[in-house]
Amino acid sequence: MAKCAICEKAAHFGNAVSHSHRRSNKMWKSNIKSVRVKVNGNAKKMYVCTSCLKSGLVERA
Repeated sequence: MAKCAICEKAAHFGNAVSHSHRRSNKMWKSNIKSVRVKVNGNAKKMYVCTSCLKSGLVERA
């Protein structure tokens, strides 16, 4: 679910490193919103990241 329908941006994985350099798993989630979008003149509900919304790649319905 947490994937942009336009640019397919999704979560990134890596390590959280503490001050003592102990490592644990960390996940960075992308800022995904459920938005009503115009597709071929019709309104459709999609999951879109905020960078695609801000750049104007999609038009809100």
